[in-house]
Amino acid sequence: MPRPPRPAPPAAPPLPTDGQAQPTPLQGLAPIISPRTRLIVLGSFPGVASLVEQQYYAHPRNHFWPILSVLWALHGDAALQRRPYAERIAEAQRRGLGIWDVYASCLREGSLDSDIEQAELNPLHRLKAWAPGLQAIAHNGGESARHMKITQALGLPVVKLPSTSPANASWSFERKVAAWREVFEQVGLA
Repeated sequence: MPRPPRPAPPAAPPLPTDGQAQPTPLQGLAPIISPRTRLIVLGSFPGVASLVEQQYYAHPRNHFWPILSVLWALHGDAALQRRPYAERIAEAQRRGLGIWDVYASCLREGSLDSDIEQAELNPLHRLKAWAPGLQAIAHNGGESARHMKITQALGLPVVKLPSTSPANASWSFERKVAAWREVFEQVGLA
């Protein structure tokens, strides 16, 4: 069975043609996918905190890990946001959740999706090969959902979830939890 790709080393910047240095594209994180993955959540591209830490959803105000903690009834010290990253990932994989992004690389200053330029897509068409038990795909936010045509071509249910980013302040935490719960319950992950 094919394995998901490992992160590539940063690409060498193109040679300047006008005497100006060219920016080096940022490289995304490796997918968290296994043959047992039943639902994969696709973000757009890791924010600055996630790239620095080399961890999905590392910004302390991102609601991703707190939402999962509520959905899985993990409270107090068992809450995912209070546990080491390796334990968070192990818990997600144990429950059948995969995590990845739609973009493999891009140019961007800061963390806002609206600042993404020259993005290169990850090979989303390979998801079913890497996760034969995949039952659904969820796009975390609008930028990720721009690529729903690609994931819908896999013949699985595909949904757009409200972004867990702190930039999505128009949705309360409770409203985000309710939307995420509906999707997770449909695939037996909540």
